[in-house]
Parts: sequence; C-alpha cells; structure tokens
Amino acid sequence: MAEKILIIDDDLDTLRLVGLMLQKQGYQIAAASNGKQGLIKVEEEVPDLILLDVMMPDMDGYEVARRLRKEPETAKIPILMFTAKSQLDDKVTGFEAGADDYLTKPTHPTELQAHVKALLARSVKPEKAVEEDTPPAKKAFTIGVISARGGLGVSSISLNLGSYLNTGIGEETIVVELPSGFGTIGRDLGFADLGGFSTLLRSASGEVTSGEVAEILHEHESGLKVLPASEEPRDAELGSALSQTKAIFKVLPSLSEFLVVDFGAGLSSLNQALLPQCDLIIVVVEAFSNSIEHSKLLLANLFELGFEKEKVLVALNNRIRSEMLLSMGQVKEKIDYPVAVTFTPAPELYTQAVRQHRTAVLHEPESMLTQQFTNLATIILEYRAKEE
Repeated sequence: MAEKILIIDDDLDTLRLVGLMLQKQGYQIAAASNGKQGLIKVEEEVPDLILLDVMMPDMDGYEVARRLRKEPETAKIPILMFTAKSQLDDKVTGFEAGADDYLTKPTHPTELQAHVKALLARSVKPEKAVEEDTPPAKKAFTIGVISARGGLGVSSISLNLGSYLNTGIGEETIVVELPSGFGTIGRDLGFADLGGFSTLLRSASGEVTSGEVAEILHEHESGLKVLPASEEPRDAELGSALSQTKAIFKVLPSLSEFLVVDFGAGLSSLNQALLPQCDLIIVVVEAFSNSIEHSKLLLANLFELGFEKEKVLVALNNRIRSEMLLSMGQVKEKIDYPVAVTFTPAPELYTQAVRQHRTAVLHEPESMLTQQFTNLATIILEYRAKEE
C-alpha cells in the first residue's frame, strides 16, 4: 500500500501544489488547513509522515509537533517542517519541538521529494490496527454494465436491472454510476445533492469506512439504493482517482446482496482496474453495423485482459424504432457471440418514468420491457446459483 503523507498548512496553494506533486510520486495524500484540524487528521489517518507548516493561526507548527510527540500513538511519526522561517533559532525551535527534518520555503520539488523519501526510508512505522489491509468479506454479487461507445443506454439498463433485482427479486441492491462528470441517474430519480460521490473521491486517501460510503448512498422510494455520479462536467477529472475509487469499491460489496455498476463506455484505466471485481459483465450493443464492430473490439479486449467468456453477456439494446436496425439474425451473424437478452424500443415508457422519478420497470411492471429485464435477471440468478 502506498505510504500516506499528511500536509498541515494554512496556505491552500501550498496544500494543493505540494499535494499534487507528492501524489504524482505515488504517495497517498491527506490535508489539513490548520493545527487543530491537523491533530484530528493525524488521529483519523495515521499517516506515515507529516509535512508541517510553522506559521499558522491559533496553533503554530511548533505546538502541533509538541502535542504529537506527547502521545504514544503519534510520537514516532516523522515530521518534516516545511516553512518560510529560515533563521537558525527557528530551526532549533523546530527540532526541539520534535521535528525530524526542516526545509525552508520555497524549495525545489526534487529537494522536497528527496527529504520525504529519506525520512520514510529510515522511520519506524507507527503501529496501525489490523483492519485495513484485509477487505471486508464479500457479500454482493457484482454485475458490471459497459459499452464500447457512449449513448447506448448503459445507465438505463444498469438502473432498471438494479431496480428489478431489488423489487422483483426482493434482494437488497445498490446501483453505482461510475463515470464522474457524466451523471444522469440521480437527476432522473429526483435526488438532490448529487456531489457526495465526488466529495468522497476527492477526500479519500486509500482508506474508506463502510459508514462513509453508506452516508452518500441515496435511497429511492422503492428501497433501491443508488450511488449516482456527479453531473458537474469538471468532475470528469475524477476518472483518474484510481486509489480513491478502489477504496470505495473495497467497501461497497459488503453493503448489499447485488451490486450493479454502470461503467459507462470504454476500457479506461479505472474500468480495467475495477472490472475484475465483477462476477458478470454485460456488454451493451445496438443493432447498427458500426456499433456491432465497436462491440466486437470491446469483447476481444476483455478476453485479452483475461476475462472468461462465460462471465460476459451481450445485451442488445434497441433504443429507437428504425427500419435501419439489423435483424436479430444479422446481429448474431455479425457479432459472432451469443446474445443473452434483447431490449425492444420503449422511448415513451422511459420518458414517462423519468417524469415520475421512477424506473421504467416500476412505472409499468407488466410491460414487455419489464419482462425482458425479468429474463436478464433469471440468467443472472442461474449463474449465481451455479457459482455458489
């Protein structure tokens, strides 16, 4: 596991720039903007090293260091004082307070990295509770839904599949919308405050509790639990927050019987890291020649990455009524892979359901579309039973 560095500094620019620089070197980063918050963060995060500013309001870095050195749990955590105070007396005071090393601002990034690396190499690691290296016992049967390109209805299928498993089968289900910055599920279901997922992604540093994850789940009136992605376009950058997302996904399977994950489109680094956690993967295809060719490439890539064919299902999703759609026979011939389920066009049903902030399978439980999700759920249940 990557070593964790806590930065305590009231200068937000320093927090951001130094944090990003060290994060690029592979370290986990936690941050606090004043001394009191820093002491709390040390207790919560148990860092491997503390980068501590001296000049802060209310409680300066010297006092923070003294308090840390008085507590057995924090006495051995290395402290690197990083400050603009450059006089010899200042340095002496810092070392007397308990600092292990002292750097004067501004410093070259290479110099900072060298001091950090040296301190970590010779430090005695603080004792940590045994909890975090062992993931929670897996509970949820996890289903990933993905397509080769966007706009094929991955989110709709994920949401309605989760909804059917939750109400039609009666097993507790969580639907996760993974693509940050492209969220649609939250608004469709009428949820407010859609920033919980992105906030946790920004604040998590490799360790996330089940309570923190449960707190950001939204519960629909039907009982379905949903972790909607942010719809803020700028949050698309969180697609690179690999360690934070993995920490959240380490906890999610312990919170339900089924976990349905909307992976969006393509095999990003994030998707490649998380897809192996899935018990089944559903590849969504549309009955157009180009879509099928793109999907064949996605299937080939999945198999090259080591996914077993019996764990990959193809769902044909015809979203519009069009004479240009290929027939089922043509689709099967072109894709050269079994099609597990076909969804017929139901644009009016989907539109009506969104207006009522409901899923399509809840809005019309007797519809043909609901029967098609029943068929897919049956396949999933049969596969789960075979694996147990």
